[in-house]
Amino acid sequence: MSADPMTLFDRRAWRLHRDRAARNGCVDFLHVEVADRLVERLDEVGRQFGTALDLGAHNGALSRAIARRSGTERVVTVDPSLAFLKAGYSISVAADPELIPFRAGCFDLVISALALHWVHDLPGTLVQLRRVLRRDGLFLAAMLGGRTLAELRTALFEAELAEEGGVSPRVSPAADLADVASLLLRTGFAMPVADAEAITVTYAHPLALMRELRGMGETNTLSARRRTPLRRSTLARAAALYAEKFGLPDNRIPATFEILFLTGWAP
Repeated sequence: MSADPMTLFDRRAWRLHRDRAARNGCVDFLHVEVADRLVERLDEVGRQFGTALDLGAHNGALSRAIARRSGTERVVTVDPSLAFLKAGYSISVAADPELIPFRAGCFDLVISALALHWVHDLPGTLVQLRRVLRRDGLFLAAMLGGRTLAELRTALFEAELAEEGGVSPRVSPAADLADVASLLLRTGFAMPVADAEAITVTYAHPLALMRELRGMGETNTLSARRRTPLRRSTLARAAALYAEKFGLPDNRIPATFEILFLTGWAP
Protein backbone atom coordinates (compact mmCIF):
# COMPACT_ATOMS: atom_id res chain seq x y z
CA MET A 1 0.00 0.00 0.00
CA SER A 2 1.31 3.44 -0.86
CA ALA A 3 0.67 6.46 1.31
CA ASP A 4 -2.69 8.07 0.51
CA PRO A 5 -2.58 11.84 1.08
CA MET A 6 -6.22 11.67 2.20
CA THR A 7 -5.37 9.40 5.14
CA LEU A 8 -3.69 10.48 8.35
CA PHE A 9 -1.10 7.69 8.55
CA ASP A 10 1.09 5.96 6.00
CA ARG A 11 0.13 2.33 6.66
CA ARG A 12 3.12 0.88 4.80
CA ALA A 13 5.56 3.06 6.76
CA TRP A 14 3.94 1.99 10.04
CA ARG A 15 4.39 -1.68 9.17
CA LEU A 16 7.99 -1.16 8.09
CA HIS A 17 8.80 0.70 11.30
CA ARG A 18 7.45 -2.23 13.32
CA ASP A 19 9.42 -4.68 11.16
CA ARG A 20 12.59 -2.69 11.81
CA ALA A 21 11.95 -2.61 15.55
CA ALA A 22 11.39 -6.38 15.63
CA ARG A 23 14.56 -7.11 13.66
CA ASN A 24 16.69 -4.86 15.87
CA GLY A 25 15.70 -6.43 19.15
CA CYS A 26 12.74 -4.19 20.02
CA VAL A 27 12.62 -1.69 22.87
CA ASP A 28 9.64 -3.02 24.81
CA PHE A 29 9.66 -1.47 28.31
CA LEU A 30 6.61 0.69 27.61
CA HIS A 31 4.62 -2.14 26.03
CA VAL A 32 5.50 -4.46 28.93
CA GLU A 33 4.43 -1.86 31.49
CA VAL A 34 1.15 -1.18 29.69
CA ALA A 35 0.50 -4.92 29.27
CA ASP A 36 0.95 -5.39 33.03
CA ARG A 37 -1.53 -2.59 33.75
CA LEU A 38 -4.06 -4.07 31.32
CA VAL A 39 -3.81 -7.49 32.95
CA GLU A 40 -4.30 -5.90 36.38
CA ARG A 41 -7.51 -4.33 35.14
CA LEU A 42 -8.58 -7.63 33.61
CA ASP A 43 -7.99 -9.41 36.91
CA GLU A 44 -10.23 -6.88 38.66
CA VAL A 45 -13.10 -7.96 36.40
CA GLY A 46 -13.03 -11.38 38.09
CA ARG A 47 -13.99 -13.40 35.01
CA GLN A 48 -12.36 -15.92 32.74
CA PHE A 49 -12.25 -15.42 28.97
CA GLY A 50 -11.74 -18.52 26.86
CA THR A 51 -10.93 -16.98 23.48
CA ALA A 52 -8.98 -13.73 23.26
CA LEU A 53 -7.84 -11.45 20.45
CA ASP A 54 -4.63 -9.45 21.00
CA LEU A 55 -4.79 -6.61 18.49
CA GLY A 56 -1.37 -5.13 17.69
CA ALA A 57 0.62 -7.85 19.42
CA HIS A 58 4.02 -6.11 19.05
CA ASN A 59 6.62 -8.28 20.82
CA GLY A 60 4.00 -10.49 22.51
CA ALA A 61 4.17 -9.21 26.11
CA LEU A 62 0.39 -8.93 26.34
CA SER A 63 -0.35 -12.22 24.56
CA ARG A 64 1.93 -14.13 26.91
CA ALA A 65 0.31 -12.55 29.96
CA ILE A 66 -3.20 -13.38 28.71
CA ALA A 67 -2.22 -16.96 27.86
CA ARG A 68 -1.08 -17.48 31.47
CA ARG A 69 -4.46 -16.47 32.92
CA SER A 70 -6.73 -19.20 34.27
CA GLY A 71 -9.46 -20.14 31.83
CA THR A 72 -7.71 -18.90 28.69
CA GLU A 73 -8.03 -21.51 25.96
CA ARG A 74 -6.84 -19.65 22.89
CA VAL A 75 -5.13 -16.33 22.13
CA VAL A 76 -5.17 -15.05 18.55
CA THR A 77 -2.48 -12.43 17.88
CA VAL A 78 -2.81 -9.81 15.16
CA ASP A 79 -0.11 -7.42 13.96
CA PRO A 80 0.76 -5.84 10.60
CA SER A 81 4.41 -6.78 11.11
CA LEU A 82 5.41 -10.24 9.94
CA ALA A 83 8.69 -9.78 11.82
CA PHE A 84 6.82 -9.50 15.13
CA LEU A 85 4.58 -12.45 14.24
CA LYS A 86 7.64 -14.66 13.68
CA ALA A 87 8.04 -14.73 17.46
CA GLY A 88 6.20 -18.05 17.45
CA TYR A 89 2.65 -17.30 18.57
CA SER A 90 0.35 -20.32 18.45
CA ILE A 91 -2.24 -18.53 16.28
CA SER A 92 -1.13 -15.38 14.48
CA VAL A 93 -2.67 -13.29 11.72
CA ALA A 94 -0.95 -10.54 9.73
CA ALA A 95 -3.52 -7.75 9.48
CA ASP A 96 -3.92 -4.02 9.93
CA PRO A 97 -6.09 -2.98 12.90
CA GLU A 98 -8.23 -0.97 10.49
CA LEU A 99 -9.39 -4.19 8.78
CA ILE A 100 -10.39 -6.87 11.31
CA PRO A 101 -10.51 -10.22 9.40
CA PHE A 102 -12.75 -12.27 11.71
CA ARG A 103 -16.37 -13.31 11.69
CA ALA A 104 -18.89 -11.79 14.07
CA GLY A 105 -19.09 -13.02 17.63
CA CYS A 106 -15.97 -15.20 17.80
CA PHE A 107 -14.07 -13.73 20.79
CA ASP A 108 -14.82 -13.48 24.49
CA LEU A 109 -12.15 -10.83 24.93
CA VAL A 110 -10.57 -8.24 22.63
CA ILE A 111 -7.52 -6.60 24.17
CA SER A 112 -4.99 -4.19 22.68
CA ALA A 113 -1.85 -2.46 23.94
CA LEU A 114 -0.60 0.68 22.17
CA ALA A 115 -1.91 0.04 18.68
CA LEU A 116 -5.15 2.01 18.35
CA HIS A 117 -3.46 5.43 18.30
CA TRP A 118 -2.12 4.44 14.86
CA VAL A 119 -5.62 3.89 13.46
CA HIS A 120 -6.90 6.47 10.98
CA ASP A 121 -10.58 5.63 11.48
CA LEU A 122 -10.92 4.89 15.19
CA PRO A 123 -14.76 4.80 15.20
CA GLY A 124 -14.71 2.32 12.31
CA THR A 125 -12.20 0.10 14.08
CA LEU A 126 -14.21 0.16 17.32
CA VAL A 127 -17.32 -0.89 15.40
CA GLN A 128 -15.41 -3.84 13.93
CA LEU A 129 -14.07 -4.86 17.35
CA ARG A 130 -17.55 -4.67 18.83
CA ARG A 131 -18.76 -6.94 16.01
CA VAL A 132 -16.23 -9.74 16.66
CA LEU A 133 -17.10 -9.93 20.37
CA ARG A 134 -19.54 -12.50 21.65
CA ARG A 135 -22.49 -11.35 23.73
CA ASP A 136 -21.23 -10.07 27.08
CA GLY A 137 -17.67 -10.08 25.76
CA LEU A 138 -15.14 -7.55 26.99
CA PHE A 139 -13.14 -4.95 25.09
CA LEU A 140 -10.08 -3.61 26.92
CA ALA A 141 -7.44 -1.42 25.32
CA ALA A 142 -4.69 1.09 25.99
CA MET A 143 -3.60 3.77 23.56
CA LEU A 144 -1.44 6.88 23.67
CA GLY A 145 -3.30 10.08 24.55
CA GLY A 146 -2.95 13.69 23.51
CA ARG A 147 -0.45 14.66 26.22
CA THR A 148 2.05 12.05 25.05
CA LEU A 149 5.52 13.49 24.30
CA ALA A 150 4.30 17.05 24.88
CA GLU A 151 7.88 18.01 25.79
CA LEU A 152 9.34 16.65 22.56
CA ARG A 153 6.52 18.15 20.51
CA THR A 154 7.17 21.61 21.98
CA ALA A 155 10.94 21.46 21.49
CA LEU A 156 10.69 20.27 17.88
CA PHE A 157 8.04 22.86 17.00
CA GLU A 158 10.01 25.80 18.37
CA ALA A 159 13.34 24.59 16.97
CA GLU A 160 12.04 24.01 13.47
CA LEU A 161 10.23 27.34 13.44
CA ALA A 162 13.40 29.16 14.49
CA GLU A 163 15.85 27.31 12.23
CA GLU A 164 13.76 26.68 9.13
CA GLY A 165 11.05 29.32 9.22
CA GLY A 166 8.22 26.79 9.30
CA VAL A 167 7.15 23.52 10.87
CA SER A 168 6.27 20.06 9.58
CA PRO A 169 4.31 17.36 11.41
CA ARG A 170 6.89 15.41 13.40
CA VAL A 171 4.81 13.93 16.25
CA SER A 172 1.50 12.19 15.64
CA PRO A 173 -1.69 13.72 17.00
CA ALA A 174 -3.54 11.65 19.58
CA ALA A 175 -7.04 11.42 20.97
CA ASP A 176 -8.27 13.11 24.13
CA LEU A 177 -9.88 11.19 26.97
CA ALA A 178 -13.31 12.78 26.50
CA ASP A 179 -13.29 11.88 22.81
CA VAL A 180 -12.59 8.18 23.27
CA ALA A 181 -15.10 7.89 26.11
CA SER A 182 -17.90 9.16 23.87
CA LEU A 183 -16.69 6.99 20.97
CA LEU A 184 -17.16 3.83 23.02
CA LEU A 185 -20.80 4.69 23.61
CA ARG A 186 -21.39 5.74 20.00
CA THR A 187 -19.93 2.50 18.63
CA GLY A 188 -22.23 0.23 20.60
CA PHE A 189 -20.34 -0.70 23.76
CA ALA A 190 -22.24 -1.06 27.02
CA MET A 191 -20.95 0.33 30.33
CA PRO A 192 -18.09 2.24 28.64
CA VAL A 193 -15.27 3.50 30.83
CA ALA A 194 -12.24 5.55 29.82
CA ASP A 195 -9.50 6.82 32.11
CA ALA A 196 -5.93 8.02 31.78
CA GLU A 197 -2.60 7.41 33.50
CA ALA A 198 0.73 9.14 32.90
CA ILE A 199 4.04 7.31 32.67
CA THR A 200 7.12 9.55 32.86
CA VAL A 201 10.50 8.24 31.75
CA THR A 202 13.76 10.17 32.04
CA TYR A 203 16.65 10.23 29.59
CA ALA A 204 20.17 11.59 29.54
CA HIS A 205 19.54 13.36 26.21
CA PRO A 206 16.65 13.88 23.74
CA LEU A 207 18.52 11.75 21.20
CA ALA A 208 18.28 8.81 23.59
CA LEU A 209 14.51 9.27 23.68
CA MET A 210 14.33 9.39 19.88
CA ARG A 211 16.40 6.21 19.60
CA GLU A 212 14.05 4.39 21.95
CA LEU A 213 10.97 5.57 20.03
CA ARG A 214 12.59 4.13 16.92
CA GLY A 215 13.32 0.90 18.78
CA MET A 216 9.66 0.63 19.80
CA GLY A 217 8.42 1.18 16.25
CA GLU A 218 6.71 4.40 17.40
CA THR A 219 8.30 6.94 15.06
CA ASN A 220 6.52 9.31 12.70
CA THR A 221 4.33 7.73 9.98
CA LEU A 222 2.11 10.71 9.21
CA SER A 223 1.21 10.85 5.53
CA ALA A 224 2.00 14.58 5.55
CA ARG A 225 5.40 14.17 7.19
CA ARG A 226 8.53 15.62 5.64
CA ARG A 227 10.54 12.79 4.11
CA THR A 228 13.93 14.39 4.85
CA PRO A 229 15.66 14.13 8.26
CA LEU A 230 15.90 17.04 10.66
CA ARG A 231 18.75 19.44 9.97
CA ARG A 232 21.64 19.19 12.41
CA SER A 233 21.08 22.78 13.49
CA THR A 234 17.38 22.12 14.10
CA LEU A 235 18.14 18.99 16.08
CA ALA A 236 20.75 20.79 18.19
CA ARG A 237 18.36 23.65 18.95
CA ALA A 238 15.57 21.19 19.81
CA ALA A 239 17.88 19.42 22.28
CA ALA A 240 18.85 22.73 23.87
CA LEU A 241 15.22 23.87 24.13
CA TYR A 242 14.19 20.53 25.61
CA ALA A 243 16.81 20.82 28.34
CA GLU A 244 16.07 24.50 28.94
CA LYS A 245 12.30 24.14 29.25
CA PHE A 246 11.94 20.68 30.79
CA GLY A 247 15.35 19.70 32.19
CA LEU A 248 15.51 18.11 35.64
CA PRO A 249 17.96 18.98 38.45
CA ASP A 250 20.03 15.85 37.68
CA ASN A 251 20.53 17.09 34.08
CA ARG A 252 18.18 14.46 32.65
CA ILE A 253 15.07 15.22 30.61
CA PRO A 254 11.56 13.77 31.13
CA ALA A 255 9.31 12.22 28.50
CA THR A 256 5.64 11.86 29.32
CA PHE A 257 3.48 9.08 27.89
CA GLU A 258 -0.23 9.56 28.54
CA ILE A 259 -1.99 6.17 28.42
CA LEU A 260 -5.73 6.12 27.75
CA PHE A 261 -7.46 2.96 29.00
CA LEU A 262 -10.72 1.98 27.30
CA THR A 263 -13.20 -0.58 28.61
CA GLY A 264 -16.53 -1.63 27.15
CA TRP A 265 -18.82 -4.65 27.00
CA ALA A 266 -20.74 -6.21 24.14
CA PRO A 267 -24.39 -5.91 25.22
